[in-house]
Amino acid sequence: MKKTLFCLTAVAFACAASAQTKWDLPTGYSANSFQTQNVQQFADEVDKLTNGKLKITVHAGGSLYKANEIKRAVQTGQVPAAEFILSGAANENPLFGVDSIPFLATSYAASKRLYEAAKPAQDKLLASQGMKVLFTVPWPGQSLYSIKPVNSPADFAGTKMRAYNPATTRIAQLLKAQPVTIQLAELPQALATGGVQNFLTSSASGVESKLHEQVKHFYPVSAWLPRNATVVNQKAFDELDKATQDAVLKAAMNAEQRGWITSERLDGEYIKELGAKGMTIAQPSEAIKKELAVIGDTMTAEWLKTAGPDGQAVIDAYRGR
Repeated sequence: MKKTLFCLTAVAFACAASAQTKWDLPTGYSANSFQTQNVQQFADEVDKLTNGKLKITVHAGGSLYKANEIKRAVQTGQVPAAEFILSGAANENPLFGVDSIPFLATSYAASKRLYEAAKPAQDKLLASQGMKVLFTVPWPGQSLYSIKPVNSPADFAGTKMRAYNPATTRIAQLLKAQPVTIQLAELPQALATGGVQNFLTSSASGVESKLHEQVKHFYPVSAWLPRNATVVNQKAFDELDKATQDAVLKAAMNAEQRGWITSERLDGEYIKELGAKGMTIAQPSEAIKKELAVIGDTMTAEWLKTAGPDGQAVIDAYRGR
């Protein structure tokens, strides 16, 4: 009898073990990034809601795949889930880059409207690539960092400007700067070796990467609020039972709401912190504002030419036409 009971218990444990699903979720951002922390909270909530049935391990800082490899990894099923910046894939399809059109949406409220306008088209596009969007969260507005003061558009000419997507590459070109592709994790080293002199990134990245140690000038131009997307391979999602799927979607909804609120709150805190740590916080000159506005108009028109009817529909929906 005891032997039979032992066998039944062993079988029960074996079944429980085999029922547990484990997902790896790579992200290119550091563990101390609020984006990564939000993804980790999502993973923890999934664990709790499923009573440990679905375990998600977050791999931060490009440790599993480099940032520019992550989307492809989840798309091809090498990993079941991942987080990446949507605009990094704009070279695949312009719709991925709508939230990085300069000066189209320069506040959280405007960014939310643009997100809602673009969501149906972006979700459909990712679905065609075998991925399901779980949630997206914006970075604070992209602002200008520079080693030296910039007082006029001419101050950018010939400088090395960091680029991380097609939009930032184009801005550098229009400012007559030299675009240099550098991932965020590599930025401090590039600054230390003179590989980059100015760039656009968020206040969050400035604090988290301790950019104040090497860059002394910050201009809150808030060019756009790019969004990170956390997605799951559709096949991996379909393999979950209904209750687990529902738990994932509930945790994702909570992560999106939490992420937007956190991003906006932290933006103000981060800018204050950069100033407290020695950075000069200054509004851009009128000449630079004017030049950036011209660049924004130019790039919106260029984007619409490449994005076609789908892109026009997104902009029309955003503008309430």
